[in-house]
Amino acid sequence: MNCEVVAVGTELLLGQIVDTNSSWIGEQLALAGIDCFLQTKVGDNWDRIAMALRVALDRSDAVIVCGGLGPTQDDITRDVIAEVMGVALEEDEEVVELLLEMFGSRGRSMPRNNLRQALVPVGATRIAQQPGTAPGLVCPVGEKVIFAVPGVPYEMQEMVIGTVIPELRRRAGDTGVIRSRTIRTWGHSESGIAEMLSDRLDELDRTGVATIAFLASGIEGLKVRVTAKADTEAEADAVVAAEVAEVASILADYVFSVDDETMEKVVIDLLRTRGLT
Repeated sequence: MNCEVVAVGTELLLGQIVDTNSSWIGEQLALAGIDCFLQTKVGDNWDRIAMALRVALDRSDAVIVCGGLGPTQDDITRDVIAEVMGVALEEDEEVVELLLEMFGSRGRSMPRNNLRQALVPVGATRIAQQPGTAPGLVCPVGEKVIFAVPGVPYEMQEMVIGTVIPELRRRAGDTGVIRSRTIRTWGHSESGIAEMLSDRLDELDRTGVATIAFLASGIEGLKVRVTAKADTEAEADAVVAAEVAEVASILADYVFSVDDETMEKVVIDLLRTRGLT
């Protein structure tokens, strides 16, 4: 399964907003074992969005297009997708009701332009998760599919985790479970850490039990991500736990935490245990 990401928004090209959405989506695809070879950014232009989607569909099995689902005139992603699908847009009454409820719960009347967000290409289905006013879409194009998700990060993330990744794995015929944990290191370079783990990396390449990736993160140090796939959650968790222990023992003093514990928290905890706070 090969999935391409298309990020829509002129502000991305002008450098007004950094495209963290594509990097996050790429990370989730990698964790799910789904290939992502190319990512594209395109401005709010009908012809160029259409071209980007058609090119992406030609060279991949699925496309995640992020952004352009808002209520304003330059939010044209849903319109362009309908053209690429060769269908019309139709108003989804359930979305209309949901939008009215959202605005009503906030004590506000809904602007008429928000009704644009209730337009869905014929043959497409809505993504169940809808934390904001923009519904996500699952849009079949022949044997392939376009997933349209909002550009607002927390809205996009909920849809990707809740619907997009599971649907991609279903299409790929993948019923396994993938687990990943991160070892956080400090005080050594990426090349130095890789050299320390070279024998272990060779062993994992040979056995295929798990994979190791290096994630340089500036002031957060170097992260070493361990990922494994198994038939059950328990098996995947066990493989990852064993590999994390092995890697941590090799890196020894360079490891300051595992998973989400930050350097700041580690330092504060040490100060507290020594009565220095």
